[in-house]
Amino acid sequence: MAKIEILIPAMGEGITEATITQFLKKIGDFVEEEDSIMEIATDKVDSEIPAPKAGKIVKFLFNEGDTPQVGDVVAIIATEGEEADTENTEESPVQKEQEPISEDFAAPVLLETIAPQISSKTEGGTFISPLVRTIARTENITTDELNQITGTGEAGRITKRDILQYLEDKKSQPTKIIPAEPIVAPIGSGSVAVTAHKSYEGENVEIIEMDRMRKLIAQYMLSSKQTSPHVTSFIDVDVTGLVNWRNKVKDEFLKKENQKLTFTPIFVEAVTGALKDYPMVNVSVDGDRIIRKKYINIGMATALPSGNLIVPVIKATDELNLIGITTKVNDLAERARNNKLQPDEIKGSTFTITNLGAFGSTTGTPIINQPEVAILAVGAIKKKPAVIETPHGDTIGIRQIMVLSLSYDHRVVDGALGGMFLKRIAENLENFDTKRTV
Repeated sequence: MAKIEILIPAMGEGITEATITQFLKKIGDFVEEEDSIMEIATDKVDSEIPAPKAGKIVKFLFNEGDTPQVGDVVAIIATEGEEADTENTEESPVQKEQEPISEDFAAPVLLETIAPQISSKTEGGTFISPLVRTIARTENITTDELNQITGTGEAGRITKRDILQYLEDKKSQPTKIIPAEPIVAPIGSGSVAVTAHKSYEGENVEIIEMDRMRKLIAQYMLSSKQTSPHVTSFIDVDVTGLVNWRNKVKDEFLKKENQKLTFTPIFVEAVTGALKDYPMVNVSVDGDRIIRKKYINIGMATALPSGNLIVPVIKATDELNLIGITTKVNDLAERARNNKLQPDEIKGSTFTITNLGAFGSTTGTPIINQPEVAILAVGAIKKKPAVIETPHGDTIGIRQIMVLSLSYDHRVVDGALGGMFLKRIAENLENFDTKRTV
């Protein structure tokens, strides 16, 4: 039978290589179709390479820590009946002792790091893999520091183990503690006294190091606030009709479509309709140019069990009906929580929704997901007394009310556009067709 070559797959625009972080199988192992063979990492996301067919692994062409290019052959499987090539197996460069992945560097990256770029080669010309460069940027390791690390990989390459060991050694070095002194700004024009950060060593506190993902989120949030002048607008929305409709049809929807109908797909549908009406919100900024997107991809901020968050993207929502959006939302949310997203599924959004109501918050001021120019926060739906206008006069009733908050980039979205866009989302929700069938 034939031998099957396992390749580094294409993983999205701009990704040309991947680092092999861990082999999940050994030479001589039999695998079933779709069994994961190895884990790989780029500077955007971690992933696994599955077996395209059942067979026996006869050769690995790279070591753990190596960085093959997209399209490179990394392993060979012999299908049933094919004799393994003993000579090639013995020459395989794979190390016998496999390096475990550090838990801190196994989670998917929310978005690209904003830290300064690290050179792809040391002063001596040795290649530095994307994984090592990403760790260096995340941990604020300079190029000069990388040049001082002695690599133990092939041809002197710095491996993940090398840089993690360097970090451990760096942390173990004694730190000079300087007592904090208050820094006082000049009085006047709103200036205030600022207290410098102090050391908490010896006090009754716990010091918790940020994991890799949390550091990237922190860097990204700071960069977004520095990039875009944020303005936030708010609006109350009466979603009584929408809530009653969903309560009425959700069981039938689950039975018919085998999907849970949450409010998120309905919010996505309402936002998509508003973006069609106000396309200048579906843009990004490139210097002095405004890039208007003629497609609509909605990102949905999703909380992870670790406490971090990630933004999977629902592509082409303007081409999907409510059933299609619901299916995509449920699938992406489930795989996000189980660390199963593919690299292409966390990029390319043109607008983002974050659901504050899932945690009981009524409103908030979200930070823009760059390079987008607006983000919608959805608050909790609460029963509140409200004025109800009728042909016979006004009355007071109990209504289902929620608050929408829209943060937008004031460089390109003025208050009028932001307000009209937010109002259109509210109108789409308040005027939801409660006679719609599923």
